[in-house]
Amino acid sequence: MTPRVIITSEAEAVVNQLREKFGELMFHQSGGCCDGSQPMCFEKGEFRTGGSDVLLGEIAGCEFFMSRDQFEYWKHTQLTIDVTTGRGSSFSLEIPLGIRFMTKSRLYTPKEAAELEPVD
Repeated sequence: MTPRVIITSEAEAVVNQLREKFGELMFHQSGGCCDGSQPMCFEKGEFRTGGSDVLLGEIAGCEFFMSRDQFEYWKHTQLTIDVTTGRGSSFSLEIPLGIRFMTKSRLYTPKEAAELEPVD
């Protein structure tokens, strides 16, 4: 199966650091506004998901959600979660570290698209 969301080793190291401090974590891909469309990391359960969100998969042992409307735009792309230096304008847990998570995307190959993991 082709995963819909993956994570770089650098970003996974940050997730592991945050997990040591905060416990179980989750991600939600922001749709814009004040947080600039970046993936946001929360303590598990601190961001309430509902019927308008889809579960794209797991990265580094963390569930990764996105709004259903946004998924309709990005459903043809694989998301790679990475990390970069600089403060983002968000409520994500990594911000006090002077870094922020970021999303990179690329179109699936035809073979990958035929083998996509289903979304919840």
